[in-house]
Amino acid sequence: MGAQKSIHAGKAKIDVNVDFTHKLFASLMFPPPRNTSSPLSFVIGCLCIKHPNLFGGSEKLDVSWDKGLYDSNVLVAYRRPRPEWLTQQCFFVQHSLSEEIGIHGVPIENFSHSGSGGVNLSRLSLGLDMSEPASSRWTSTTSIKFEHVCPVNDDWRCISRDLDGFPVTCSGSTSDSMVVLKQESRYAKANDHSFSRFSIQIEQGIPVLSKWLIFNRFKFVASKGFKLGAAFLLTSLTGGSIVGDMAPYQAFAIGGLGSVRGYGKGAVGSGRSCLVANTELTFPLNKMLEGAVFLDGGTDLGSGCQVPGNPALRQGKPGSGIGLGYGLRFRSPFGHFQLDCAVNAFQQKTLYFSITNLAP
Repeated sequence: MGAQKSIHAGKAKIDVNVDFTHKLFASLMFPPPRNTSSPLSFVIGCLCIKHPNLFGGSEKLDVSWDKGLYDSNVLVAYRRPRPEWLTQQCFFVQHSLSEEIGIHGVPIENFSHSGSGGVNLSRLSLGLDMSEPASSRWTSTTSIKFEHVCPVNDDWRCISRDLDGFPVTCSGSTSDSMVVLKQESRYAKANDHSFSRFSIQIEQGIPVLSKWLIFNRFKFVASKGFKLGAAFLLTSLTGGSIVGDMAPYQAFAIGGLGSVRGYGKGAVGSGRSCLVANTELTFPLNKMLEGAVFLDGGTDLGSGCQVPGNPALRQGKPGSGIGLGYGLRFRSPFGHFQLDCAVNAFQQKTLYFSITNLAP
């Protein structure tokens, strides 16, 4: 069920976009929801409300809610109008609820899938995003936020330990609090034959109170794409590391779509550091269809044992892995369809299917 409506309030036009779907056959397609007594248990979709002139001075208010079967994300963002040459500011409040499969999930079926480990994260954030004016090919964003993280079990009750009795927070209690200063810089260059992209993120936990987390987290993503005749080769390298205080949920999860295909989410490993390389070659089969071959690899650089509670070792994750495969890309007026088949080091196959850029 989808609906879009515009509401006129004075001179402002409020856009309301609703897209909710009731899964009548969800019991056949997905595992049964944990809380079947809720009328929203079988509902997935999104709700988006945009107000372009909240107080009559072109202030923008965006409210969005995305809901899945086991996850939910609510975001409220407020932007004040400022000249383009000045730093743009955005105040936000966000609450998310999601399964922590990447770290606490249990690899199953030769690591091709990951099952729930009984740990979910309830995360509340509020803060300020500041975007610097674009300079040449560089863009920069700085944010400061307060974050409160509370692990919960599958019954949505706060917990301090996982199913094996190991702590799931840094503090050892049922929640962690922190103030995080984040700096992100991005570079992009493109022409008719190639493109280059690079981004770097640095997060610093600020010790406002003695019990709050103090850490430094670093992550980079570098990618390069270029034409090889009629084909196109895309390569990327992702890496990161964290020092200082650390909760298990802050570890780098390796494996899954967007990481090492052929493995479940986090099934390769989870550590204080990571390095993931991806290479993909696409080639045209006809005007609307492309073929693809790819090779992914990732490692925790031997840092899995440095995560509190050592969840990767307890779950038997190898710490490194390689996935290779092939796929099809189909472009149509209704959207882009992608089908991939990946094989991991245990000769287990996994199929991935996605649809993007759907026409309204």
